[in-house]
Amino acid sequence: MNFSLALKGFLNQGNARTLAAKKNVIGSFMVKIISMAISFVIVPLTINFINPTQYGIWLTLTSMVGWVSLFDVGLTQGLRNKFAEALAKHDIHLARIYVSTTYFYISILFTAVWAVLVVANSFVDWSSIINVPIVMDSEIRMLTSIIITYFCLQFIFQIIKTILISDQKSAKASFIDLIGQSSSLLIIWLLTVFTEGSLIFLGLGIGVMPVLVLIIANVYLFSTSYKKFVPNFKLVQKKYRNKLMGLGLKFFMLQLAAMIQYSSSLFLIARYFTPVDVTAYNIAFKYFLILQGVFMIILSPLWSSSTDAYFSGDYDWIIRAVKKYLLILIPFVFIGLVMLFFADQFYDFWLGKGVVNIDYKISIFSFLFFLSGMFASIFVNVINGIGALKIQFYVSIVTSMGFIALALVFILVFDLGVWSIILASIISNVYGYLIAPIQLYKILVVRNINSIWFK
Repeated sequence: MNFSLALKGFLNQGNARTLAAKKNVIGSFMVKIISMAISFVIVPLTINFINPTQYGIWLTLTSMVGWVSLFDVGLTQGLRNKFAEALAKHDIHLARIYVSTTYFYISILFTAVWAVLVVANSFVDWSSIINVPIVMDSEIRMLTSIIITYFCLQFIFQIIKTILISDQKSAKASFIDLIGQSSSLLIIWLLTVFTEGSLIFLGLGIGVMPVLVLIIANVYLFSTSYKKFVPNFKLVQKKYRNKLMGLGLKFFMLQLAAMIQYSSSLFLIARYFTPVDVTAYNIAFKYFLILQGVFMIILSPLWSSSTDAYFSGDYDWIIRAVKKYLLILIPFVFIGLVMLFFADQFYDFWLGKGVVNIDYKISIFSFLFFLSGMFASIFVNVINGIGALKIQFYVSIVTSMGFIALALVFILVFDLGVWSIILASIISNVYGYLIAPIQLYKILVVRNINSIWFK
């Protein structure tokens, strides 16, 4: 009873913005725990359905096709800020214009992208690009077409999740993902029972259900709680597209930098090492992603809450929030060290002893990568919410190119292992853990609105 009263008191303490953040954190936490459990079940199930080499091929292809997200040109991220800004000003009509405009242009963009990529795919020599036997070329070409199709459909229909997150309902967005993920798990399990290992079946099993869930979520939400924001072709306006892209193009560049790092990492490993090494890298990545995943649940309301607080002039709320998140980060450091110490034992328990051999250095640098990323995300989320992206924009141009150069130097000149690619990523993320804290101090404390820090 005392715990129940304490929890109720915690949930009801604070202003409306803080209360919404607390409820989303708790809701997202419950959903994310289940989601992470499913993710950990899917990996060994998938590897057993195919094999470690094919799983490495799957990871490489999905990361490369993931580059289609760049054709979003920042529209959905622009919507996230502009929708929250319109709600903060109680302008429902403007919010609906932003929603309608985003759906219209994203649909056109990704339909065109799908057509071009499916045609181009038939001319690509995949066996030489990702270092696999030529006999697999036709299978990989078909798999790539499947991946391209469901990626493009996802980017159209997942706009509804951006709306939910912007409206400080990130728990609902996470729940949509959970339903799609659970459906994929069921399909993969059925495949292991009734079919032989196949990359084509895997692609269909993982891709179809999440897209179907997103379509259902769009129909349901726009028929009920978000009916007043339902997209309308008559509300599509080019000038609002430009407003979305004005902010969105900066997000696009930041998204490009992140894509270069992750996708290029898998490609470099497949190219200069082996597909099995891609699997080893991804296993360590997923293991330490647990740490960041839990932290990001707690952090998830900060972006949209910062947008609301900033445009409401409540700078002190943002400062208090940042300090609280820095304190919350401390126990994650110690938990991460424990995870690192028991990493090898966990891999054997998770996948089976000897199924995939993972260099301990990969685990060490994966831990450092996520630790530095969690620290950086506190400051970057606030800055993204405020929309002061100019410095981050220019730094990302340099660091994204610098990452590839640094990784190639480590591999080709110093003959270092897979772990060196993670080290190159850590060094390249200098904006988040070094420059962003300085920028946020300048914005919230110094408050010289004419300086570059505010732009």
